[in-house]
Amino acid sequence: MNSLTAITSPRVGVAQSRGYKVRMLDYVECVTAAATIEELWEAHCNAMAPYGFTRLLYGLTQSRSPNRLGDREDFLILTNLDKTYSGPFIDEGLYLHAPMVRWTLENSGPCSWRWIRDNLDALTPQELRVVEFNSSHGIGAGYSISFKDISARGIGAIGLIVDPDASQDDADAIWAAHGREILAMNNVAHLKIMNLPHTSARKMLTKRQRETLEWVGEGKTTQDIGVIMGLTPATVEKHLRLAREALDVETTAQAVVKASFQNQIFLVEA
Repeated sequence: MNSLTAITSPRVGVAQSRGYKVRMLDYVECVTAAATIEELWEAHCNAMAPYGFTRLLYGLTQSRSPNRLGDREDFLILTNLDKTYSGPFIDEGLYLHAPMVRWTLENSGPCSWRWIRDNLDALTPQELRVVEFNSSHGIGAGYSISFKDISARGIGAIGLIVDPDASQDDADAIWAAHGREILAMNNVAHLKIMNLPHTSARKMLTKRQRETLEWVGEGKTTQDIGVIMGLTPATVEKHLRLAREALDVETTAQAVVKASFQNQIFLVEA
């Protein structure tokens, strides 16, 4: 399934509760069947728009530490916001001082952006500047969801943003009416993203690089891998070196961990 027509089109002559269940099933089938993050993201944006959340910003990192989010190059960022906003906010690091990013790092679950207004006195000057920047781009009302993660190194979150002419009261009304299903759909999307290869990774591994890392992950030595793959030890070492360079790590052990986080190894070939 590659369409969410049933979600975005009104149903005629069907009870609302029954119609919704069918639409939710269509969504789950579509998202769980997605073979790429791009396919999933398009379906998810199409599903959120009818609720009034027409602009989305999703972020995922598996390299978080207690005091920092990790290397920006290791983030997975998905958004349908235009570059005039996403460029400064993401690439120039404004997100580091975004109030709702701070909230997502310290909490889990959904949060109304009313939280910003209610905590203005507690915001830092840098956070206030981000609020002003967002406002200048028509981004002032919405909801954030911070996803629970069993790993201390990982965190994912999404910002759901209403149209520029909508208010936070409008966003809160949407959530009051449909928050449970919106939260469920975003959780499904996040869990699926966690299981797809990160095509936005700095550099995708070649088939040979994946294979050598997989065998290292199985506990095989360079000599073992050479025998299994029909390669010389020197060629195996070359593939491992190139894999480390592609993943921007220093050791092969780090490469195995990072490639695993990015779902680049132990893939089922199409």
